[in-house]
Amino acid sequence: MSTVSGAAYAPEPVPAPVVGPGEFPFAAVGLDHGHVYGMCEGLVGAGGTLTWVWDPDPAKVERFRARFPQARAARSEDEVLADPAVRLVAGAAVPSERCALGLRVIAAGKDYFTDKAPLTTLDQLAAAREATARTGLKYAVYYSERIHVEAAVLAGQLVERGAIGRVVQVLALGPHRLGSGRPDWFFDRARYGGILCDIGSHNMEQMLHFTGASGGTVVNASIANYANPLTPGLDDFGDANVVLDNGATGYCRVDWFTPDGLRTWGDGRTVLLGTDGYIELRKFVNVGTDEGPGHVFLVDGTSEHHLVTRGDVGYPFFGLLIRDCLERTETAMTQEHAFAAAELSIRAQLGARDLTPGPGRGTDRAGA
Repeated sequence: MSTVSGAAYAPEPVPAPVVGPGEFPFAAVGLDHGHVYGMCEGLVGAGGTLTWVWDPDPAKVERFRARFPQARAARSEDEVLADPAVRLVAGAAVPSERCALGLRVIAAGKDYFTDKAPLTTLDQLAAAREATARTGLKYAVYYSERIHVEAAVLAGQLVERGAIGRVVQVLALGPHRLGSGRPDWFFDRARYGGILCDIGSHNMEQMLHFTGASGGTVVNASIANYANPLTPGLDDFGDANVVLDNGATGYCRVDWFTPDGLRTWGDGRTVLLGTDGYIELRKFVNVGTDEGPGHVFLVDGTSEHHLVTRGDVGYPFFGLLIRDCLERTETAMTQEHAFAAAELSIRAQLGARDLTPGPGRGTDRAGA
């Protein structure tokens, strides 16, 4: 068994910054989800210059500025949007409010970069599609479990090289830890969109990306609140089967059942079945070992390979996004791909069968 990559499976070079200081000013607006830190770190690492931050909660702004002291605290959202130097606004607002923020950003003539789920209803999706088509501005999405995880980035490079042939099925598992101290909106389905719309969007995006599909049909989906009756608006489980438009298939399972015994927030795994081999990603932990995160297991026609990513892959998405904004190209992720993943997620949530035990079982809880 190979435990080193070798030339055939070596990652591409770690991307360098694509712009110099001051060449790509951007701002952060909406700090409701911690993903905004990863979004900004990715852009700064690619050379972006973080100039402003705004949130209605001053405490969130101060916590953010402790990490990014270069960001000036704006007096209002309007102050950020009125700055002609700002090229892009990154935000992680409450999911149901992300589209409205994006439309305001686009109306101000700036590109928008939002946390997943990028929106929560089909009406919002239609509005976002119309705004981007009319203006040519971007509504980019932080599908972090692929674009900001080195194991997933490397897997994408290997798939592009044909390491396992054509990918015909994607199995994506996204367990999360519920923990404590969640904000009220986290338990309000109308605000977070439901589990398949929210964290399920990561997995829908991976299905499309790794198979090369441009869309698909949700064949069946389920949601449930199995263990949190005091917060009935929470889906703590969801799964879905998808048939993609190129004949490949996908299955995702997402949940809030990571046990306290696991050293990290979730044992996220992805399995890519190809015509000439398969890849398994153990992104965040290799259970029962001290090997840490970042594992890519690949089996091809000649051998078994265990590749470990340790800062030698990087995150090319962010530099590509910056260049796309400057050059009006679509190399990081096409707009339609970002929206197609969101649409699959919303449709899965809307059509999900409710498996919640008890008197409420079978009622229409899924509406996003």
